[in-house]
Amino acid sequence: MPRGDGRLTHDLDPHDVGPQDACGVFGVWAPGEEVAKLSYFGLYALQHRGQESAGIAVSNGSQILVYKDMGLVSQVFDEATLESLQGGLAVGHTRYSTTGASVWQNAQPTFRPTAHGSVALAHNGNLTNTAELTDLLEKRTAESGSELAGRVREIATSDTAVMASLLASYEGLSLEEAALEMLPQLRGAFSLVFMDNDTLYAARDPQGIRPLVLGRLERGWVVASETAALDIVGASFIREIEPGEFIAVDADGLRHHRFAEPAPKGCVFEFVYLARPDTQISDQRVFSVRSEIGRRLAAEAPVEADLVIPVPESGTPAAIGYAEASGIPFGHGLVKNSYVGRTFIQPSQTLRQLGIRLKLNPLRDVIAGKRLVVVDDSIVRGNTQRQLVRMLREAGAAEVHVRISSPPVKWPCFYGIDFATRAELIANGISVDEICRSIGADSLSYISLEAMVDATNVPKANLCRACFDGEYPVALPEGSLVGKNLLEPEEHADDRVSVTMVNP
Repeated sequence: MPRGDGRLTHDLDPHDVGPQDACGVFGVWAPGEEVAKLSYFGLYALQHRGQESAGIAVSNGSQILVYKDMGLVSQVFDEATLESLQGGLAVGHTRYSTTGASVWQNAQPTFRPTAHGSVALAHNGNLTNTAELTDLLEKRTAESGSELAGRVREIATSDTAVMASLLASYEGLSLEEAALEMLPQLRGAFSLVFMDNDTLYAARDPQGIRPLVLGRLERGWVVASETAALDIVGASFIREIEPGEFIAVDADGLRHHRFAEPAPKGCVFEFVYLARPDTQISDQRVFSVRSEIGRRLAAEAPVEADLVIPVPESGTPAAIGYAEASGIPFGHGLVKNSYVGRTFIQPSQTLRQLGIRLKLNPLRDVIAGKRLVVVDDSIVRGNTQRQLVRMLREAGAAEVHVRISSPPVKWPCFYGIDFATRAELIANGISVDEICRSIGADSLSYISLEAMVDATNVPKANLCRACFDGEYPVALPEGSLVGKNLLEPEEHADDRVSVTMVNP
């Protein structure tokens, strides 16, 4: 499951890694305000989107100072650090790596000097043409005689690094002009916030795959991945940044450009899991969508049972909806340890065998002797659910019926969620009954794709559903791009998949 919910990570169980979150971005233009602290709290609200590293860049009008490190937002920053980041303009980032290694070098914001100053850039998403852009960067640096000539492969450690370097390579243009040159050449998912000494910029890919919203402060503007981040800093929600839109905010106000025609394909998995339940996407409150998914799941997959319990926290809204529609009482049968998240301490094999118990513990008095409906958001490899079913039976559950609030995940994501490779996805190649037997449940049902999409109130044609149906809205490098290393596509040639393209 995604790290944002604090479930078992690479460090806790390397054999049970599910879909990892996209990143979280935040930007604020507010002279006279404590923009570093606003960014800190904005990133804190987006912590669920990435737990590997965090960073904030602040401009005082003459220079940009970047502070970033590995770890959670609260681990990277303290009061003294934030006090040292003085200025009226900032961008921030909390990261989960989808291209490039999980190392300090790839923590964001990414900083580059330019002909007119500097740029600090933060990115949520995943480009699909990083190799092509790297070639372009090599060509540009060679032609210009830049000091980066011959070193492009050394610095191009992630798609974000490539974008920042490209922006800096347009020597005769302002950063705003350079962005308008670069943005039409990007492919894939990108919600960007970046800045120079004076101006905050934001851009969203033509498909709008990853979310990006605009908010208003009394004396400034905010851009963030989710409306929940606007709420926590006291900004009013204005609107979503539109697909294919590029905006700039400075002392002259807010201006926007259209760099590509919109072809909306918002990620449906944001509704299922990635976004916070108190976030609003496409005019829909995520909690309400997840509850409606649960109600529709109850209609499609009824079962005689005594209690509906969620796998916290991701399964809670859908479990509430399932209980409401089915008439089966809702209860909390699992206690979540909220403080188990990203860890850099490698557990011993003995501790690793504890598996999901590091995260969840059953309430035996609640579940003993009960026929349970257990609601979760997705199944990827199945290891987590297998351990969970076993744990519930050991705690005395009479029956365990698993209900999943998304369809079977059969395809990898190339747009910012690091699912397992297709060969590792349990739903690829075996039936639901076989999955049920594999995880040891008494029954297993997934919601249908149609019911899940209907619950979002977003037209199916406007949603990316590729992880469920294999229809990819943005072209991929032909037959080669699998895994999270988008810089060297041939490295994963053995994992190649056949894909269907829509609106390429």
